[in-house]
This record gives sequence, C-alpha cells and structure tokens, in this order.
Amino acid sequence: MNEPLHQRRAVLRALAAMSATAACPALAQGGAYPSRPIELIVPFAAGGGTDVLARAFAEAARKHLPQNLVILNKSGASGAVGWADLVSAKPDGYRLAVITVELTMIPHLGLAKFTADDMTPVARLNADPATIAVRADSPFTTIEAFLAAARKQPDSMRVGNAGPGSLGHLSAAALEDKAGVRFNHVPFRGANPAVLDLLGGHIEAVAVTPVEVATYVAAGKIRPLAVMSEQRIKAGWENVPTLKERNVDLVIHGWRGIAAPKGTPPDVVARLGSAIAKTMQDPALRETMAKQNMGEGYLDEAAFKRVIARDNATFKALIEKLGIKT
Repeated sequence: MNEPLHQRRAVLRALAAMSATAACPALAQGGAYPSRPIELIVPFAAGGGTDVLARAFAEAARKHLPQNLVILNKSGASGAVGWADLVSAKPDGYRLAVITVELTMIPHLGLAKFTADDMTPVARLNADPATIAVRADSPFTTIEAFLAAARKQPDSMRVGNAGPGSLGHLSAAALEDKAGVRFNHVPFRGANPAVLDLLGGHIEAVAVTPVEVATYVAAGKIRPLAVMSEQRIKAGWENVPTLKERNVDLVIHGWRGIAAPKGTPPDVVARLGSAIAKTMQDPALRETMAKQNMGEGYLDEAAFKRVIARDNATFKALIEKLGIKT
C-alpha cells in the first residue's frame, strides 16, 4: 500500500535537510559560521609584537566577520601553552590561535609534543627579520662593538629573548655560531617582558623582531644594532644595517599567522581564509602595521603551509647543528 502523499513529502524534506547538513558542516553547528564570538589565543604576553598584531587584526576583522574575535593571552614555554590549548580544542572554528615561527622550533627542542601537523594553518599575516637591540645609552653603538665585547668576555653579554626556543633565542644562538662569540641567554615569558628588563638596565640586549621594540626605538629609548634580513627595512630603520653588511652571513625571519584545530571543516577554514584576506587589506590595519614596523607578508593557506614546512626543516637542522638544549 502506497504512503500518503504528505508523508512522502515529509520524508523527502527530511532527507534533503540531512544531505545539506552533511555537505556543509557549519550548518550542523547551528547556523552559518560564525554564529557566535570566536576566541583567538595569543600564546605570548600582552604588549608584545604578536599581541599588538592580534589586537589590531581583531579590530579590523570586525568589518569582515559577523562576530567578534575575542583575544585570550595564554603565554608560556615559547608559545607551547597556548598552542596546546588550540590542539585540544573542538575543531568547530570557534577557537583559533595566532601561530608564530616558534612552532617550527619548539618541537625539536622537546618543548612540545605536538607539531604544526597537529593543527590547520589558515593564513600568514606578516613576516619580520630578527634584530639585536640595546638601550639607547648603551656603550655599544655598533654590532661590531657589541660582538667584540662578547668575544672578549664570553657569557658576560646578557641577551634577553621571548623564551627557550623562541625566535630571539635561536637567532642569537645562530649569531653566536656565525660570529664566534658566546652570550648569556636570558629567557622571559614573551618579548615584552624582555624589552622592559632591557629598559630597566637588567640585561645588555634583546633578540626580538622590530615590532617588539619599534615604539621604544621611535621614542629614542632603544637602539637597534642590526637586522637579520637580506635588505634594510623601512619605517625609521633605514640606517640600521643588516648583519650581512657587517660581514656576518646570517638571515633569520619570523612570522605570525592564524591557525585552527586539526579537523576543522573545510568550509569553515575557507570562510576564515576569505575574511583574513580581506582584513589584511584594511587601511587602518595596514597603517598600524607600518607604524609598528611590522613587515608585510600575507600568504594564503597553501603558501603558508609551504613556508611552515620549509622553516621546520631549517630550524630542525640548526638546532641539531648547534646542539641547542633547553
């Protein structure tokens, strides 16, 4: 006996709804993504370069996402604390994290049991060279004088960084290797605390990225001695030489990007990627980045993954060569 027409129609409607939900995971989450605020983990202390960029990005993204990005600072272990939170988060797109180049370093140092393969990179936001900087009243006015003093008295030059295995730590270690010197590496829970200790006269230098000292350089309180890039950078740093100009063949860059938990639905990743691409063109964000001397360097998901794979191989080899242990 045939089913009544209205029953057959009800069954067909139910099957159509189930098919749509299967094809679009975001619908299964209760509406178009995002339907509520998105948490963005910043794995370093407030006030540092990563935090500055994350907050400027979150503000600009308000124009391109229907929900706000809520910043959560979770610092520690050169980013490992915050990223561990991301790795264990539900892959629904409502908890993201800023990832940095340290993600390609700390697994090789035994500071993390996870790797970049345990998350989904969405897009790179920017890229910066590492830099060595001192207080403006420091007796060291050139990188040559700084290295000469370190060579004369090994371990006497205290160089602050954002933590064991951070970009600052490894860039300073690579500089030791290239220049034949030995520093006293001083780790902090982020770049900003290191910079504050430099200003307080507790350490002789910091190894960070330009954005993390840009405000103090502009105010005449900190003097960058060199940048670890192929070419000089702009925004008031035109007179700062590269290490290569000073006969130290060393180029090291950092970067910052956005990642989601592994297993996040492709449609959610695509939605985020589209919003990020538009946000990075926002005039106010670009102005903030320029003022803070944040190097541009947006990359989409595919290109970003290639950079992560390259840097993972590079820093793995560097850590093994230098025998760096934490």
